[in-house]
Amino acid sequence: MFKIGEFSRIARVSARLLRFYDEIGLLTPAHADPQTGYRYYTVTQLANLNRILVMKDLGFDLDQMREMLRS
Repeated sequence: MFKIGEFSRIARVSARLLRFYDEIGLLTPAHADPQTGYRYYTVTQLANLNRILVMKDLGFDLDQMREMLRS
């Protein structure tokens, strides 16, 4: 598992964007430490993030992305 900073560097997105996606329920971390609040992501979540970024580039809004990821 990767801490948010490591994951953001690998994915080439900001940690702020990952926090935002977590807040709106678009990309929830695999684990969040209840004591520290640290967010942890897995390698497989990179694929989901890449899908989100592609949909964003194609002009889909957040609600549309959420629906597409659920199906």
